[in-house]
Amino acid sequence: MARSGGGTPQLRAVGPVIAPAAVAVVLVAANLLNNRLAPGAYVATCAAGAALLLLAARWDGCSWPDLGLGRDGLRRGPRWAAAAALLVLAVYTVAALLPFTRTAFEDERAGGSPFPEVLYNVLVHIPLGTVLLEEVAFRGVLYAMLARRYGVPKAVAGSSLLFGFWHVLPSLNLASRNAAVESLAGTGTGATAAAVTAAVVVTALGGAVFCELRRRSGSLLAPMGLHWALNGIGFAFAAALASG
Repeated sequence: MARSGGGTPQLRAVGPVIAPAAVAVVLVAANLLNNRLAPGAYVATCAAGAALLLLAARWDGCSWPDLGLGRDGLRRGPRWAAAAALLVLAVYTVAALLPFTRTAFEDERAGGSPFPEVLYNVLVHIPLGTVLLEEVAFRGVLYAMLARRYGVPKAVAGSSLLFGFWHVLPSLNLASRNAAVESLAGTGTGATAAAVTAAVVVTALGGAVFCELRRRSGSLLAPMGLHWALNGIGFAFAAALASG
């Protein structure tokens, strides 16, 4: 017992030093696995990455409320998430009805997908993969760790900027997959650079919106709901328009 009691303070003392490095390693590994090395294990990688990030945050000294996962936040979060999802549904419905915005839904990842694949993406791949890892990472762990050290404004800026750079690898083929992006950026190396730059900027700005939703609601579930709605409902609309 004496040895265990002596070891715990030492582990806690190095946590604030090692935990940020552990977070960086997990994020780099997950990004490479998901986009290059093992995309077939996407959901498993995201779930494992989210768990490791939460462990690192707790080691760093973050409480569950710091992470947006306290009891009060978990009670309030579903209402915020539902409201965000309904707003996205309304916006997407209008966009799908207007000819000049409908092309935004023309994405080869959704076009021609059979119904079971659409369900899997909307109900499993996106919420248990993309949303789980990215929200835990950027609006949960990084936001909390940066806020404890530097305050909320710098936490918003830092986590949002990192969220933007997180999308460099996934956006390398964006121009060739999305008709609206290709029509704006064109093709070739310059188009790829433009698409990646735009993706980084847009997702960084989106990250700031997610952070504000996280701050106002006090819950990680709120940006999770908005994130799922943007990606999941968007995928469903893209698949429906492609098949129609």
